[in-house]
Amino acid sequence: MFQLKNYQKSTLDILQTFLESARFDGPASAFAAALAAQDRPSAAYTTIDGLEDRPYGCLRVPTGGGKTLLSAHAIGIAANAYLEREYPLVLLLVPTNTIRQQTYETFTKPGHPNREALLDVFGGQVRVFDIADFTQIRPQDLRDKVCIVIGTMQTLRVTNREGRKVYAHNEYLEPHFARVPDTVAGLDAIEDGADAGKIRYSFANLLALHRPLVLVDEAHNASTPLSFDVLRRVNPACILEFTATPASNSNILAYVSAAELKYEEMIKLPIVLTEHQTWQQAVTDAIHTREKLHQLAQTEVDFLRPIVLFQAENRDQDVTVQVLESFLVNDCQIARERIAIATGDQRELDGVDLLDPQNKVEFVITVQALKEGWDCPFAYVFCSVATVRSKQAVEQLLGRVLRMPYAKGRSQPELNKAYAHVASISWPQAVGELHDRLVSMGFEQQEAQQFIDPQPPLFPVHEPGPAWETESRPLTLHLSAEPDLTALDLLDRSQIEVEVIEGEGTKIIVTGVISDELEDKLVRAVPNSERASVRATIAHHRSRQRPPSPAEQRTPFVVPQLCLWIDGELELADEEWFLDERGWSPLDYPPQLTEGEFAIREAANQYEIDVQGKRVVERYVGAQAALDLSDVALMTDLQLSRWLDRRLQQPDIRQEVLLEFIRRTIGNLTNQRDIPLSHLILARYPLEKALREKIKSYREQAFSSGYQCALFDAEAAVETSYDYSFSFDPDNYPAHWWYSGSYQFSKHYYRNVGELESKGEQFECAQALDRQYLVKHWVRNLESQPSFSLRLPLANGYFYPDFVAELRDGRILVVEYKGAHLEHNPEEQQKKNIGELWEVKSHGRGLFLWAVNRDEMGRDVYQQLEHKLQS
Repeated sequence: MFQLKNYQKSTLDILQTFLESARFDGPASAFAAALAAQDRPSAAYTTIDGLEDRPYGCLRVPTGGGKTLLSAHAIGIAANAYLEREYPLVLLLVPTNTIRQQTYETFTKPGHPNREALLDVFGGQVRVFDIADFTQIRPQDLRDKVCIVIGTMQTLRVTNREGRKVYAHNEYLEPHFARVPDTVAGLDAIEDGADAGKIRYSFANLLALHRPLVLVDEAHNASTPLSFDVLRRVNPACILEFTATPASNSNILAYVSAAELKYEEMIKLPIVLTEHQTWQQAVTDAIHTREKLHQLAQTEVDFLRPIVLFQAENRDQDVTVQVLESFLVNDCQIARERIAIATGDQRELDGVDLLDPQNKVEFVITVQALKEGWDCPFAYVFCSVATVRSKQAVEQLLGRVLRMPYAKGRSQPELNKAYAHVASISWPQAVGELHDRLVSMGFEQQEAQQFIDPQPPLFPVHEPGPAWETESRPLTLHLSAEPDLTALDLLDRSQIEVEVIEGEGTKIIVTGVISDELEDKLVRAVPNSERASVRATIAHHRSRQRPPSPAEQRTPFVVPQLCLWIDGELELADEEWFLDERGWSPLDYPPQLTEGEFAIREAANQYEIDVQGKRVVERYVGAQAALDLSDVALMTDLQLSRWLDRRLQQPDIRQEVLLEFIRRTIGNLTNQRDIPLSHLILARYPLEKALREKIKSYREQAFSSGYQCALFDAEAAVETSYDYSFSFDPDNYPAHWWYSGSYQFSKHYYRNVGELESKGEQFECAQALDRQYLVKHWVRNLESQPSFSLRLPLANGYFYPDFVAELRDGRILVVEYKGAHLEHNPEEQQKKNIGELWEVKSHGRGLFLWAVNRDEMGRDVYQQLEHKLQS
């Protein structure tokens, strides 16, 4: 089966935790808990009128991150974590009919990762429908299979529902409503004729009856009041959005950054941008770039044929498709068979497999956009000669050249980058415009600055230097009209040279350091239509004026780790050493769930189910019963045990052991606590959650005892050693989100600071660290990123300290900041203990600080740091 990337696994883990919490605590509380668990700033939870109790979350994934694959996996997660249905009904809404068709193909194609994800979770019981074929859905399909209907929001989003088939009465759907009384609320009724007042047999009513899981792709296109009205009509049980650019009021559960996609080898970065004086130079240099990449590709194990995507101008402009084609063929001597034209009139890519080694296409010419969903990871070079271009077309073409071939990094570094060639006359603020397009594609502002690498022309002749070499170059702004510089004083004017070029606009050259004040003056001086791109261009230029970070200089940052002496050998302190050779078994513990851990009570027309002190109420009467009663008479205690066993698989517990523990626990519930088996079957999903928590608690008990003995026993052989050191990777720092405050940190190991708020006590701790003279450089240590962050072992899991610093004398400082509400928490005390042990066993090479707002001596964070550094 296709293996998910780490960022995809962590994103789905966040989703599962949110939905499980929403089941008992409600979506608003679950959303707040999700943000807190990620150390993200708190945010208000947005609800949809009339659907306030339904989970409504958003997963933010940049272009190229595999949103459709995430949505396929999300179906199984939602079915178990929240919907608690064996086979849910799913409505997947995509932005266009083309993408609707392509999504349908991936969900039905044997062997495709999207389909395999569904088959694996639902045991092969999967049916996929195009929304136009909704009459093919049978009642037995909804009972025995997960049914996924793929459509567009436009199909359902109308002010007047007359004439729309999804809202129309359809006799083919009658079997679905045969046992549904006309009194069920929330369903549209027939308004006229002999059947007036009866339920309309419409697809919209069928959705509302079964309360589907609704998945919305590119959800920023579906955040209008009319779209919300559609959601109310279909009565969803849960709504999940997948998008690169969420709406301002989206409930963003998880961020995926471009840095994460880069590390996971999903996209090519940085984008090497070259600006040229003329379009002919841009085209020629793009060809040279492709040729060099082609030569490098010959050394790769996988077949690779780099392709250039050219964006020409419309017919009424100068550099049309025909002009560009003629230049390639006649001036550049490119054989016509190596060129494909993809426009509304010429569809030379239709039915063509560009990944086929026998294919000869190396250059593709388009105007506005390629076919939606068209994907070719061999596209490496973007070259635009268009003066007038849509933002959507540029984003689409950039998205093509960013995708990594085979989703796997290349051995040649140049083949891990994307390339862009533009002419300054048609792209006057190339850096700024490219920056804006990347942000629109889901990049953070800081990432857009970091991953655009401006280079001089003639790529094959001049090798690109380090990104920070651009600090010595002046800033050039190309404007459509002469700016109004009357607000600039003499000192400002001394940095500026203005050149008016007849027929081409105005060129401004700015030298020296650009202050915030000068930036504001320049932005106000240019036409309104160009202010955004000018500001982005200046911001990018200023970011490159900063001195290189230690990571950019490839300065090593190495930290000793906690180790154990095992049979005369030094080993990294890890959980494998916290148990004896026979491991642990849940059968060593009582097979029981207490009243506080699991309880189910039957009331007048509902069940009240308690799991770990949290209650959920389920109604079991009426046409829309939340509890599935169909399996009560079909399941035995052994079948229930096997059902639970499939869902509770644990990598460190043998299957026969787990099954026996479950069987014994069910026996305890039915015999000792007198809970009828039928009630356990009805509440099998909450029972699964209770058992998972019970197994987790037993595991924690087993590891906790071994952990204490291995690390803190009087005879424990522990050492903090460089033999098992951790090194921060200078090339990869995959933060989920980025610091965006005005304070400029000067000693952070990487150019950008990850996962740090721009205010608050933790930010103040980072400031104090940055201001310490003895600190050489420091890093914001990323949570739950074992490949990129320092971690220390806990009895159950790992501790990722907030900050790690290297001092000028070579010592390592580890800092964990704790707010007053957590300072004396027993779980947090375990982190303090292991940090202090790391320091003690380092023999003076490491320092650990448990920082608080004010310590017992009244010292603030800066003073606590100063005192620790002097120890």
